Amino acid sequence: MQNYIKFRKAPNYLLVFSNFAVLNVKCMRYRFIIFLIILIFIPVQAVYSTNDREVLKHNISMKKIFLCSSFADVASILSESISVPLRGKTVAFIPTASIHEEYTQYVEDARVALDSLGLIVKELEITQCSKNEMEEVLTNCDCIYVSGGNTFFLLQELRKTGADKYIIEQVEKGKLYIGESAGAMILAPNVEYAKGMDDCYSLTPELEDFVGLGIVGFYPVVHFDSFPFEEAAREVVNKNSHLPLKIITNQQAIAVVGNNIVIKERK
Repeated sequence: MQNYIKFRKAPNYLLVFSNFAVLNVKCMRYRFIIFLIILIFIPVQAVYSTNDREVLKHNISMKKIFLCSSFADVASILSESISVPLRGKTVAFIPTASIHEEYTQYVEDARVALDSLGLIVKELEITQCSKNEMEEVLTNCDCIYVSGGNTFFLLQELRKTGADKYIIEQVEKGKLYIGESAGAMILAPNVEYAKGMDDCYSLTPELEDFVGLGIVGFYPVVHFDSFPFEEAAREVVNKNSHLPLKIITNQQAIAVVGNNIVIKERK
């Protein structure tokens, strides 16, 4: 009887072993499939990563930026700093930062300076134009000029109108950007450091934070040792020494060509 029982149980053990063997084969098959997927995925991922890096490198290499404190004072070194032909080209002229300022002669001076370089000035006050007009001008112009004024009001209006996105897109494509004072500081990763130079509250009820356009990785400090901003500019430098500051006087400009950043001075 015991022998009979053993004989009857034997097939159950064989069945378990058989099932385990089949499961093992299936597991090996799945493992092989997963292994193949990994082999395919890793090179593809590497290709995508390489492409992403190339696109980023391409975008960086295309940047042409001229940042200054007073454009009328350094307009003469624009061409040699950026090596871009200007005569006959169209410039989108954005004076928005200045519209609440008492003193605005620098805006007219910049307009005259651009004209003297042979540029065709296309006015674009972004608080007074439609989104379609803004998009058309920023897309079709050859370069963009953004005036000085209140940095925080400018940031608020750029965001509200969506002009910030268009400007970032065009600059990354290689369009020349000329930023004067507020128009220079707005390109920093964050503009909170500029609080000592501008009123950051009374004109900006809709500004929720101080994140800048982030087109450059440094923080321009404009009007250094230049009347009437000597004290304010020094205070900004002293309070923000932990940041990668680029400090310029009214006779200097920051020229960015690709990933090369140079401070130029009018001779």
